[in-house]
Amino acid sequence: MQSGLYIVGTPIGNLSDMSPRAIDVLRNVDLIAAEDTRVFAKLATHFDIKTPRVSCHEHNERDVIPDLIEKLQAGVSIAAVSDAGMPGISDPGFRIVRAARDANIPVYVVPGPVAAISALVLSGFPTDRFTFCGFFDEKKLRDDNKIRHTIIYYESPNRVMATIAALARVMPERQIAIVREITKIHEQAIIGYPADLMHIEPPRGEIVIVVAPAPEHKMSDAEISEIINDVVGNSTKSAAADLARRAGISKKEAYRRMLNKGGADD
Repeated sequence: MQSGLYIVGTPIGNLSDMSPRAIDVLRNVDLIAAEDTRVFAKLATHFDIKTPRVSCHEHNERDVIPDLIEKLQAGVSIAAVSDAGMPGISDPGFRIVRAARDANIPVYVVPGPVAAISALVLSGFPTDRFTFCGFFDEKKLRDDNKIRHTIIYYESPNRVMATIAALARVMPERQIAIVREITKIHEQAIIGYPADLMHIEPPRGEIVIVVAPAPEHKMSDAEISEIINDVVGNSTKSAAADLARRAGISKKEAYRRMLNKGGADD
């Protein structure tokens, strides 16, 4: 192996996604810097990787990285891996890359799966422009809503229902995709307006949320009134659901407008 730092992508669920190059690099470098050596041990056992390893995660990397840089400067080859996916994408990795660059050490990338990109493709939402915002933070949601193109978040299963409710309050007119267990047996994409997904069975597993671009323009009261006149023959509940879908507003807002007769605000 050439000396230097190798950033190695690993599977996010399906071990068959491990590339032959990634296996070769991990077998032949002098040292592996793993986010969690216990997690990596399972991958190492499966692919017969016997390379020495050291832990390098967000809580110790400030102490560990200087020692790794010294080894790299001495001609050692080191591979950095996270628990799953590409290091540096909401995972440890970017600091060691930055330190290696600052020390003029060669850095190589061995590409692998990325949950954010996989979820984006699975959502069917526009991919020409998108912003990855890392793990969802409700405090930043109103600022995030100023991003008019596709948005991607990571989220944990124990918080996802609260996140859907927050999206229903702030981004009711934007469809979302709840993508879970990517590349695994129970891979699933649940798509709809956030208000319509607030009462689904709480999704389990690893979750990515993709938010569709904002509508080019919000419908005027007059335009919404036209739709109300068109659906008024249905029951209030089904008419409100139809209005919500066609106008890009939440069911709650649609129901309120139906009751207000004609969609005009008070």
